[in-house]
Amino acid sequence: MLGPTEVEADGAPIDLGGPLPRRLVTALVAADGRALSDDTLAEALWSGAPPASPAVSLQAYVSRLRRSLGPAREALQRAGGGYRLVVDGTDADQFAAAAERGRALLAEERPAEALRAFDAALARWRGEAFADLPEFAAPARARLAELRAVTVEERLAARIAAGDSPGAVGELELAVHAEPYRERRWELLGLALYRTGRQADALATLRRVRALLADDLGIDPGPALQQLESRLLAQDPRLLLPTPPAPAVRPLSAFLGRTAELAALRELDGTARLVTLVGPGGAGKTRLAIEHAEAPWFVRLADVRAAASVAPAVAVVVGVRGSTPDAIATALADRPGLLLLDNCEHLTAPVADLVLHLLTRCPRLRVLATSREPLGVDGERLVPVAPLPPGDAVALLTDRVTAIRPGWRPTAAEATDLHRIATALDGIPLALELAAARARVLSLTELAELLVREKLALGEVARGALAPHQTLEAAIAWSVDLLPPADRALLLRLWPFEGGFPLTAAGADLDALSGLVARSVVVAETGVTPTRYRLLEIIRAYCRGRDPDPAGSRDAHARWVRDLVEHWTPALSGPRSAHAIRILNRELPNLRAAIEHQLTAAPADALRIAGLLEWFWYRGGHVAEGLRLLGAALAGAPDAPAADRARAWAGVGTLRFIAGDLHGAHQALETVYRVLLPPADRESRILHAQALYYDSLFHGATGDFATAADRARESMAAARDYGEEWMVPTGLGCLGNALAGLGRLDEGRRVLTEAIAATTALGQGWAAALGELGLARATLPTDPHTALAAVRRAIREFRTQDDINNVLTALHTASQALALAGRPRDGATLLAAVRRHAQRRGLDLDQANPAVAAGLREVFAGVDLDAAGPALDEEAMIAILDTDQDHHLRR
Repeated sequence: MLGPTEVEADGAPIDLGGPLPRRLVTALVAADGRALSDDTLAEALWSGAPPASPAVSLQAYVSRLRRSLGPAREALQRAGGGYRLVVDGTDADQFAAAAERGRALLAEERPAEALRAFDAALARWRGEAFADLPEFAAPARARLAELRAVTVEERLAARIAAGDSPGAVGELELAVHAEPYRERRWELLGLALYRTGRQADALATLRRVRALLADDLGIDPGPALQQLESRLLAQDPRLLLPTPPAPAVRPLSAFLGRTAELAALRELDGTARLVTLVGPGGAGKTRLAIEHAEAPWFVRLADVRAAASVAPAVAVVVGVRGSTPDAIATALADRPGLLLLDNCEHLTAPVADLVLHLLTRCPRLRVLATSREPLGVDGERLVPVAPLPPGDAVALLTDRVTAIRPGWRPTAAEATDLHRIATALDGIPLALELAAARARVLSLTELAELLVREKLALGEVARGALAPHQTLEAAIAWSVDLLPPADRALLLRLWPFEGGFPLTAAGADLDALSGLVARSVVVAETGVTPTRYRLLEIIRAYCRGRDPDPAGSRDAHARWVRDLVEHWTPALSGPRSAHAIRILNRELPNLRAAIEHQLTAAPADALRIAGLLEWFWYRGGHVAEGLRLLGAALAGAPDAPAADRARAWAGVGTLRFIAGDLHGAHQALETVYRVLLPPADRESRILHAQALYYDSLFHGATGDFATAADRARESMAAARDYGEEWMVPTGLGCLGNALAGLGRLDEGRRVLTEAIAATTALGQGWAAALGELGLARATLPTDPHTALAAVRRAIREFRTQDDINNVLTALHTASQALALAGRPRDGATLLAAVRRHAQRRGLDLDQANPAVAAGLREVFAGVDLDAAGPALDEEAMIAILDTDQDHHLRR
């Protein structure tokens, strides 16, 4: 109703059908739910010039209006001899409510929030109230017009109270010109001029209004204006601001953690005159500063918007009459004290200028600032305020939940949920505080699940808290909206990255990313090389919701992952294998996210990425995940290029094999041949030779050594025919295993030794380690001590390669070697531990290596392996191989 009449039902606009239906609705809404008679409505519609049959015409318009209202037609009701309209609410009601909220916030001395409420209220006006029926709705129009005028004045009062007097002066000049007899506007203009340091202009303004009222109305100014004039003449210091809030008073809630930061601040107390607490929004910088500082001059800059208002805001707090930097410096001079400047990030330049000016002129002054980026002043010392570590985060969350659940003690399940919540919120104290408040109406399990889905689904901060923002989303928006447009655009497209990213992935130069790190919206983990960057999860959630092109950001992320995979997976077969595995392990969350996205957006791309990672899934220990993603990609891209499908099926085969599904592994390899043959290009030829190599390994593990030898020779021959000589030594290792399995031990060991030398020369450490493992198995029956030495060499190389699955495979064989070397108890302990680890990883080494398993059954017959000792980690398992007992036996 605050402009031409508009109606919505269920959020959708309704076409009322012209001016007369709009006047009909306007009259009924103006009646505020009361029924209007047919005659009254006819007068409202036709203003004394009704048609020949007004009742019939009115009924026609009512019928047409009901049709327009559609499902909401029941809102227009026949009542007595007329009609009434039942509505859920009007923009006029919403305006009045927002204005009332603004007045309440202003009364509570929360001017910045009041200003936002008044802006929201006034933004609802689109023109004149009840514009379609001005005379009929005259009383309602008059009431709303007065409320609007008052709201304009209260908004300007809030702007002044928030410290932006310079910005308010211009608006007030327009306001007094628009309605010159509203004395409240002149009062605010005089006050704003005085707080801007323009005392003479303030007094001149009051003389102007005195003359205006006398000349036009023959009256004197009211008591408020007269009192203001007296206080201006007396330079009443209380005019600079109303009694300021005192956020420096210690909060009522417990302060937990931050031991290292408090120690750093204490150490800097005697040496640094400017210390800035730097960290992301909601990290608790203000609370930390308050806990450390003793009786500071606390200046809350979150409510200050204009650069020109920084010095006046400081002047008010330190009790200085003037509002310029010189006046503040003169007043402080030799006085000792600590100036705490809170939330400087949106005013870093003017704050830095003021701080430099004051520290130069006031030798006993110290400054403690909180900001999301450094001030950049010479001599500034930074104390980073990172999110809380997991233990402190859970402790804070537990304390706050206990405060609203008296006598509560977390159960084991709830303790797990507390950790989930703390992790989901990255240990950000503001987020934890808000989450704890939700525990009043949600179980911790429900809260944890909610935060996994929607990390910003939290309420407002408690009254009296130090946080400058009422919600987590507002705190993040404050950080993001302060960024320059190019930096903001960069940040908004980084959300698809999971688990962080290197500089090369961001699609930006170092300066751009450094700017985001400096402003605490991106975290730089400099303890690793290359430096890793990541967004806190709550910032990721915010960026995901604000990204103008989320599909484009997802696609860019997937392209980067594909390029990464295509660059590094070929290295898995060469000297840089270990480095490639570590890079791919580091990027596993990104690999997973890109493949899962491409399964829907570009299934063929998903299949190629997942297939290229076949050796990574196997050697990196990601059996279950590899099978899941390869299976989904194969199902989603049945028409993908043959090489991509064959590679994926080869990956399925190796993973099923190590998982103990020998039948499934055999079927997958058969599918590789079916899809691939005849090989049409170099990629397919390499895959063909590789499939023959896999086939040899498979048959050797199942005891069909004759076929294993045939496949190994075929693999070597194919590699030579295709000109891929680098593949020959791996086939040679398979041949050595097969020959040893056929009982030709000497020949098998000779071939394996040759394969180890060849693969080592090529830098294929993983293949050399497989050769050592084969040599150990070929030597076991006759010389278990020599076999143990070979196993140790294999394990050493597998660990160098980060080849997790093969470390377990080698330890599996080592348990048999220990038993045969006279250490059955150690062998049983090791085998039990290996099986536990393998089961957790989705491996079944006994099923995958039937020949080895048969030997194990023989040496451990009658041993209860389930009771063979405690659980051991990888280091402890390997340590069993290097005990003094074995050295003694070898001597």
